[in-house]
Amino acid sequence: MEIELTDFLLKGGAASLAGLCMGLERQVKGKPAGLKTNILVALGATVYIMVSLLFVNEQSTDMTRIIGQIVVGVGFLGAGVILQRDNENKVKGLATAATIWCSAAAGCLAGLGIYNVLAGFTVMVVFVNVVFGYINKKVKDNLNKQSDAD
Repeated sequence: MEIELTDFLLKGGAASLAGLCMGLERQVKGKPAGLKTNILVALGATVYIMVSLLFVNEQSTDMTRIIGQIVVGVGFLGAGVILQRDNENKVKGLATAATIWCSAAAGCLAGLGIYNVLAGFTVMVVFVNVVFGYINKKVKDNLNKQSDAD
């Protein structure tokens, strides 16, 4: 029972690339969790999935539990991003926390070797962050202009 190096490199590379794509957008926007965080979350989730697959034929093993534990564990990272202190009384970091959560999901997909879904999922996450980030900024700018005019 062992993990093959080539399998790890393929899955780990796919997870790292997905995490890089998601983290790059956050990094460019100057968010608190960028490249390193998203890559490490995706890579970590991949390794946990790969280790759990070593026990797939064990009678007392429930393979779904590891994914559940990844989701819960990454939730703590996301909470840390959201609960950062600043001088404003605003909730911040939700999109970054959600992106970290998506990086973990990407790592799970890579760990299971589901590369076609991983590619599509990564594109969708980056698309949502870029396009809706732009729309969100435009809406905020318009609201600020309206409140300044009043």
